[in-house]
Amino acid sequence: MEGNTPRKRKKRRKKHYLLKFLIFVALCVGLYFLLTSELFDVHKIEVSESSYFTSSQIIEKAGAKKGRNIFFETDAAEMKEKLLRDPYIRDADISRKLPATLKISVDERTEAAVVPYSATFIVIDGDGMVLKKTNTQPQLPLVEGLTIRKMNPGKPLEVEENAVLTDTLKLLNALQESDITFKKIDISNVIIKAYIYEQLVCQGSPEDILANIKNGNLEAVLYDLYKNGIQRGVVTVSGNDYCSFSPNV
Repeated sequence: MEGNTPRKRKKRRKKHYLLKFLIFVALCVGLYFLLTSELFDVHKIEVSESSYFTSSQIIEKAGAKKGRNIFFETDAAEMKEKLLRDPYIRDADISRKLPATLKISVDERTEAAVVPYSATFIVIDGDGMVLKKTNTQPQLPLVEGLTIRKMNPGKPLEVEENAVLTDTLKLLNALQESDITFKKIDISNVIIKAYIYEQLVCQGSPEDILANIKNGNLEAVLYDLYKNGIQRGVVTVSGNDYCSFSPNV
């Protein structure tokens, strides 16, 4: 019996490779048409719970739209970049839930204090980041006595009293875990004054006030004053966890 010649074997091998190549091309074309079909057009956009923005505002800021192909017409990196342009958004994540859902979650900055600036007010978060400038004073602790060097939304507030501002922000962050609220903080001197009411003041160094917030001493003193209906006087905070009250303002 005459065996296959080398030329015939080569032809068969070429036909075999060509068939594999054609099958591969057909699969790629089929996959492309599948992925670009209406099955993968965005039908739903889910936004995680947001405290400052509405879901529709988040979607608008991201530039997300229904009807676009989830693979080829939705750029997650671009949408994240757009969201991060807003000072209130610390971080963002965009993911795909196949076949046709976009999921957007944001980590928002929280308003912590307001700083007077000429005839306006600067809203900052607990890290000193400038969130916005407004003509109306928000219901936030007012921090007075700062000499502002530069303020740009989305950037840290630059002041001459940077160390005191840092300590004051620590105070404000500590208040989140207590029942104490300060209406106004005057940091124009080494000894700061924190106003609980218009005529009830807590004074001391930022370090001592912070320590007495954390150990609960200041809260206990203020609670006793509250029970006795006292809204006028000075609570002096010093080292060794010591708080004293004087009715004289």
